[in-house]
Amino acid sequence: MESGDAKISLDQLAEEVRRCQRCGLGKARTRAVPGEGPANAEIVFIGEAPGYHEDRQGRPFVGPAGLLLEELLALIRLRRNDVYIANVIKCRPPMNRDPLPTEIAACQDYLDRQLLALRPLVIVTLGRFSMARYFPNQSISRIHGSPRRGESVVYYPVYHPAAALHQPSLKQALEADFRKLPVILEEARSAGKALPEVEIPPEQLRLL
Repeated sequence: MESGDAKISLDQLAEEVRRCQRCGLGKARTRAVPGEGPANAEIVFIGEAPGYHEDRQGRPFVGPAGLLLEELLALIRLRRNDVYIANVIKCRPPMNRDPLPTEIAACQDYLDRQLLALRPLVIVTLGRFSMARYFPNQSISRIHGSPRRGESVVYYPVYHPAAALHQPSLKQALEADFRKLPVILEEARSAGKALPEVEIPPEQLRLL
């Protein structure tokens, strides 16, 4: 898919998300948060759900966790507008509670279609809810920083920036995991878009 076609598709998806009433969160939100970034982004970051600031602005990662994400990107000489940022669910849960399975299911199609339009080389999962899409029944404390090759993308689980804000001891691990990203991206570029399907058992997750 050409980047122009992807942009049109992403714009259309964003409008669908803003009108969405698939679950009860649609009635409680201030603004939906579709996601943002360039249509040709090589890296997609997937978080959990919008928080207070995101709900007010309609943009992902604009609160304290977003500031930390930008700091982490700067460590590897990337800026926010170099990557695409989305969430597992598109509306803020009341009081920032965990997303419910029904809410995740209601939003799954939106995220699936975003990724289909973007066709990134690397998907970075931020925290346990986005990790669960690709590493089911795993612990983020156990597999963070361990990438896995998929059919045409590398999946890379790391801690959510918000976790590092609540537990400062995690920040060092998060920084270390981000510092691996340039190497992971370069190897994904070398492999190209047609990476072979490789099923790797979770216990055998390996670093690239």
